[in-house]
Amino acid sequence: MTDASFGAELRRLRGAAGLSLTDLANKVHYSKGYLSKVETGLAQANGTLAALCDGVLDTEGTLVAMVPSRRKPRGRPRGPVARLTGLPPDAAHFTGRTGRLAELRAALLDEGPGVPTVCVVAGMAGVGKTALAVHVAHQIEDHFPDGSLFLDLRGYTPGGPGVSSAEALDRLLRLLGIPGEQIPADTDDRAAYYRGRLRTMRLLLVLDNASSAQQIRQLLPGERSCRVIVTSRGRLPALDDARHISLDALTEDEATTLFTAVAGTERSCAPPRAEPMIGNIVAHCGRLPLAVRIAAARYRGNPGWSLADLDARLADATALLRELDDGERSVVAAFQLSYRDLPADQRRLLALLALHPGPDIDTYSAAALGDLELVAASGLLDRLQEAYLLGQQAGGRYEFHDLLRIFARAMAEQDLPAPQRRAALDRLVEYGLRGAESADILLTPHRFRPPIDHGQPPRAPRTFTDATAAMNWIQAEWRTLVALCAACADNGEYARCWQLAFLLRGYFFLAKLWDPWIETHQLALRAARAAGDLWAQGVTLNNLGVAHIDRGEIDTACAYYQQALAIFDELDDEPGRVNALANLGWAHHYRAEHDLARHDLRAALAAYRRAGNDRNAAITLRGLSLAETELGEYTDAEDNITEALRVFDRLGLDLDAVMAYNCLGWTHFRAGRHSEAAKAYRQAVTRGERAGSQYEIARAETGLGNVAAAQDRRAEAERYWERALQRYPDLNATVMGEARTHHTIAAKA
Repeated sequence: MTDASFGAELRRLRGAAGLSLTDLANKVHYSKGYLSKVETGLAQANGTLAALCDGVLDTEGTLVAMVPSRRKPRGRPRGPVARLTGLPPDAAHFTGRTGRLAELRAALLDEGPGVPTVCVVAGMAGVGKTALAVHVAHQIEDHFPDGSLFLDLRGYTPGGPGVSSAEALDRLLRLLGIPGEQIPADTDDRAAYYRGRLRTMRLLLVLDNASSAQQIRQLLPGERSCRVIVTSRGRLPALDDARHISLDALTEDEATTLFTAVAGTERSCAPPRAEPMIGNIVAHCGRLPLAVRIAAARYRGNPGWSLADLDARLADATALLRELDDGERSVVAAFQLSYRDLPADQRRLLALLALHPGPDIDTYSAAALGDLELVAASGLLDRLQEAYLLGQQAGGRYEFHDLLRIFARAMAEQDLPAPQRRAALDRLVEYGLRGAESADILLTPHRFRPPIDHGQPPRAPRTFTDATAAMNWIQAEWRTLVALCAACADNGEYARCWQLAFLLRGYFFLAKLWDPWIETHQLALRAARAAGDLWAQGVTLNNLGVAHIDRGEIDTACAYYQQALAIFDELDDEPGRVNALANLGWAHHYRAEHDLARHDLRAALAAYRRAGNDRNAAITLRGLSLAETELGEYTDAEDNITEALRVFDRLGLDLDAVMAYNCLGWTHFRAGRHSEAAKAYRQAVTRGERAGSQYEIARAETGLGNVAAAQDRRAEAERYWERALQRYPDLNATVMGEARTHHTIAAKA
């Protein structure tokens, strides 16, 4: 008997019973696509399908008789039921999953005491759970002499609630040879009868697409000789005696291999630069097996397309999900089923989370978006994570799969009115602004901050007990705050845009994150100009100059400082004018215009002292000391930096003190006082460890290496320089004398 003759007979009997292919699929719980392939001879029939169809069509075993035994009996003698061969065909082009395959095989074949008999394979829609379960089942089914059964519980199928326990037990009992008239009507009685029937049997059972533990609890055999694989889009934590295996997206290599196998090597491997393009394509697909298969199938089915054509189609995020549909399979449809089954509060939060512009989300941000208390937000996030609609990182942060984020954004636009979406983003901005302000106060306590007109406080505000807590928060959140800054600029929230940038400046200076510093301040400058806020323009220009000068781009910095000075002159704003003047003094020093630097810095110093601004006066003394050092005025330089150190210590400003000790070390080094220089640099290392500045420690260790080299201790110098490079590999010689000297010594060597 061929597969084609079985299919033809099935089609004839189905037609005689007046059933459509969809009707039959719904009754036997196999997909319509698979049944179509069976009827056309493209897929092999199996005993389970034949038995189910005989039961539905009332054909008294006609179809079962047409399915030959494909395997020789193994193991102990058969019971009263013939060996069941009920698995669907193994997935074509199954790829990768080596670790998960081994883990699942080992768990299912382990005979040790207390070993779980149930394995739950869970993961997001389209990640390949069924393919993995069926692939493993085919590999190990010969270890189960009574056969294997597969049942699709349709937990995520549109148009119905899924297969009930009662209905599933009815199907399983019929497959086990129980006549319909002997199957009890009561569900509990069916479960007892089912377990009794499995007694002494060794059977492998695959329960696909389970929506909950409750749906399958009565389907689990009582015999340890039987094993069960369950697949689900939820974690099913209530099955606490099961072995739980989470499935993630494919690796890049696995996804590339899958694409090539499905698309056909003759097309996907031939073009030049094929491998990078396929890498782009699978990245657009989020390395999700369903998406990769659809993309490859579409490519294979469109001979006129090149890989570049497919890459371009998938590169458009607005059309990506539409492109991942081959007529029979759809990524959107797969996601929609998971989304549809969520309670209303989880659907709302998932859609709101998609509005979050950052790479990951913490519970406080979720609470702000949802206007929720922290406990409520945490509970909803846990539920979404259990449903594999969110991933969870270490530290309690959550993230979307790329395709799910695009889908959830579409659901937000579909299900949430624009005013609700805007209000949620406003709440997130307010949360971020308050958090950034609180963190900045602790990280740079003596810095001037303009008053901010805050909105409604979040239900779950973030508070910090000390500077360490503030630093930990901003290290985790700065990317999101940068994205919020850009979102405010796009949405016309100009004040919020420049305020966020202003509050991030202190952290960016500490961390030497120049690129986001400049990015946010360019946004802030455009926002301040759009709002017509001259003061915000001036302070933003000043801060842009500091970023560029810290990076060694002196001419660019000077241009910003000059613009800031002109604005503050126009506003007659003395503090702003003095800040710009002091900044220009530093720039003159870095340009080797040390006389000009000394002139401007002395003028700024006098103004700061008149205003009682001790910290800025001390910072200016530090700059003045550097200029005086270059002019050979070592005594004045030492006096000024020593005075600055006293102020920094009095104010408790560790980082400023570290920078001052490095300046003192440089002054001593240039004066030829090498022992004093080494002592100052060692102080900088000690204080730098306390302040947590790898940048300043690297500067000090570079200085210590220079001192050692000047005293002909070359091996010791090399050790210091190597340590400095490991801490911070790119100290800028334009703004740092120690780095300049190191480069000079290295060039001579």
